[in-house]
Amino acid sequence: MRRLLGDRTPAGFAGDLEPGEDVLDSAPVEDGGHLVVTQLGLWIPADGGARRVGWHLVGKAAWADGVFTLTESAEVGTAGTAVVLADLPPARFRLPAPGKVPHQVRLRVDGSVRSRHRQEIGAGGAWFVQRKVPGRDGSVLQVRPDPGTDVTLVGAIAEQVAAKLVNPAE
Repeated sequence: MRRLLGDRTPAGFAGDLEPGEDVLDSAPVEDGGHLVVTQLGLWIPADGGARRVGWHLVGKAAWADGVFTLTESAEVGTAGTAVVLADLPPARFRLPAPGKVPHQVRLRVDGSVRSRHRQEIGAGGAWFVQRKVPGRDGSVLQVRPDPGTDVTLVGAIAEQVAAKLVNPAE
């Protein structure tokens, strides 16, 4: 009945949606809970409830063989106005009836990216990505160094890039 009236929130969903945050799609997870897509992020089952991962913090998302794999990024520091990210271990969710959830996630993650650039640095490198943060105006520069890359050097580069984005004439 709720779906007929426009409410797509799955029965028993334990998340606390923000005012105006609407459920766009959802899929039951085999081990319990749901993956729930909203305009602000992807809600995932967590500790008997649910928590939202903002679209700007979805590092990777993959769909294969009935399993949705999410690699969430954690904000581990700043470099000027840039945010330094590190990937968390991937979380896997078996979806017996995925519906359009994998497609919706791809659309929203891709839609959050304004620009991306890969920079080789020494024996490693880093991704520099401008992304829209759900619910906020403008975008943020994120930098994700490869494991083993000199984080201090990456931070210095990110700080310079962020400053140039704010004041392009300098």
